[in-house]
Formats: sequence, C-alpha cells, structure tokens
Amino acid sequence: MSRSLIERRLLEVNARLRKAREELAVVDEQLAVLADAADDARLRALVSETPVADREHLEARKHADAMARSRAAVLASIGELEKAQDSLLDQLVPEHQ
Repeated sequence: MSRSLIERRLLEVNARLRKAREELAVVDEQLAVLADAADDARLRALVSETPVADREHLEARKHADAMARSRAAVLASIGELEKAQDSLLDQLVPEHQ
C-alpha cells in the first residue's frame, strides 16, 4: 500500500476515533443520568410497594441497561479503531532491524 494511501486512511481512522470518543463522553453522561433515575425509581418502588412504582422502576432500569449496551458498543468500536490505527502506523513506519 502506498504511503499516501496509508496516511489518508490514518487520517480517516483518526477522525472516526475522535468522533467515537466524543460519543462515548455523551453516552457516559446519559448513562449516569439514567442510572440515577433508575436508582431513584427503585427506591420509590421499595417505599411505595405499588405496581405502578414497580413498572416505573422496570422502565427506568430498561433505559439504563440499553444505554449501558450502547456504551459497550461504542467502547468496542473505539477498540477496533485503535487496532486499525496501530496497524496503519505499523505499515507507515518501517521496522528497523
């Protein structure tokens, strides 16, 4: 692969990596809010012992769990992008042996 193609791909991967890290920051904030809401709903369900409070707790927990899965997906994407970046850097820099 030519050096210019490697450099271009490296720039693309770097941009995608930056966006993924920004997305992770947003997801982390959202997850914190949803987890707090789920904890609050759990406490209300424990105190009130009503079916409505239980449903609210389950709904809040579902939202927090979904956001946790989204976070895991973003982390996996970041890992893949970092591997791609490392591979491109290895191709760009010739080994000195």
